[in-house]
Amino acid sequence: MSALELAQSLIKIKSISPEDGGCFELIETELSPLGFQIERIPELNCETLLAKYGDSGKVFCYLGHTDVVPSGPEEEWTSNPFEANVIDGELIGRGAADMKASVAAFVQSVKNFLSDNPIPNFQIWIMLTSNEEGEPADGKINTLMDSLTKQNQFIDYCLVGEASSSDNVGDVLRVGRRGSLSGRLKLIGKQGHVAYPQKVLSPILEIGPIINELNQVIWDEGNEQFDSTSFQISNIDSGTGATNVVPGHLNMHFNFRFSPESSQESLKERFIQILEKSKCSFEIDWTLNAQPYLTKKTEFLSIIQTALKMINGKEAIIDNGGGTSDGRWVSPSGSEVIELGPRNQTIHKIDEKISLADLALLQEIYQQILVETNNQAS
Repeated sequence: MSALELAQSLIKIKSISPEDGGCFELIETELSPLGFQIERIPELNCETLLAKYGDSGKVFCYLGHTDVVPSGPEEEWTSNPFEANVIDGELIGRGAADMKASVAAFVQSVKNFLSDNPIPNFQIWIMLTSNEEGEPADGKINTLMDSLTKQNQFIDYCLVGEASSSDNVGDVLRVGRRGSLSGRLKLIGKQGHVAYPQKVLSPILEIGPIINELNQVIWDEGNEQFDSTSFQISNIDSGTGATNVVPGHLNMHFNFRFSPESSQESLKERFIQILEKSKCSFEIDWTLNAQPYLTKKTEFLSIIQTALKMINGKEAIIDNGGGTSDGRWVSPSGSEVIELGPRNQTIHKIDEKISLADLALLQEIYQQILVETNNQAS
């Protein structure tokens, strides 16, 4: 299959996290004839695919995922999100940018590279998870990474295919990510009749000043590598369904994306200090999704920038914004982790897409990175 054909075949599989839905089988069919040794590693409610080529030299690992977020209302899409149609030169579908087209582009780049370089000077690994988008409770690649560490198997260069690019493919690289701390707040008031305000305590009214203060807090200033810590609320629900009842509690889901200038402990402390100003009591369940990480080594960065100068005529800028990625599980071992993928304007949105020109360019960039890695290792 070409990169486009593989991307379309992957998009047609409704692989909502943590389900792979058969994506791995398609990819195995592409990689096995090339000589890759393939393992499927169980991770609680999901799987990780690990394909290896070669047994000497540094390890170059492409890290990606085959799972996607839900499509949202399918009737709002220009084209069915799981039909993978090409309209006006753009491939439309859930996962087109995040990140099935990226996976397809890398698979095709490997095919082309190995055709010219059947015995490269380095090892090529492809590591794919089916639960990058989902909940930690369903499993992440940290189980596999722990196992590799115990076996003294080390990834030197890790290329993460997340949608890092902004205006043009290859204009932005990420060499680190902020941390992610989520919370589920239950604000507890006192239920009663709306006509007797002196006998009730409304968590809905109490949450207003809390949100206002949270919105104004400067958690930190960030640093030269990272944006400042941000706070967002993703969901609020309350009420009994009746118009004449003040509810007894309110639930709020929130998230911090935090720079190394803050810690989970400092954020929790300041958050609780604000809550304690309310008349309501509260309960919070915290989830640390990721610690901040930063790749300080520059060898792999130099390889990628050389490839980008060859293809795009200029280097990329470094911007460590955005969400988290599975690079956070690889970085602690000392690997050089760098993200380079498609443009990210449509990820997780209605009409997610990638242009055919961008897909071809991404494949060309990936192939040149492999060439430059081989030159470096020779």
